[in-house]
Amino acid sequence: METNTGQVRRERGRKFIVKPKVCMFCVDKTPIDYKNITLVQRFVSDRGKIVPRRRTGVCAKHQRSLSQAIKRARYLAMLPASPNHVYNISGGERKA
Repeated sequence: METNTGQVRRERGRKFIVKPKVCMFCVDKTPIDYKNITLVQRFVSDRGKIVPRRRTGVCAKHQRSLSQAIKRARYLAMLPASPNHVYNISGGERKA
């Protein structure tokens, strides 16, 4: 908001400046592969859902291929299909 003196001030209640998100796949030129579980897991929530574009900053083209890779990894049981399928590796019991 601009005042009479020409200075720009912050709007009331706004605590941060929104930065434009850049697609990490476009910048780094990294391929999306369902076998790269560490990369694919970053785009799945703790509830097992695919995280939306507006939260991750991935472009539409890479979001489509990323969701396809997540679905392939789920089908091959490399990723859990639901939060009930997450097990503790050392004890074999379900996480709470």
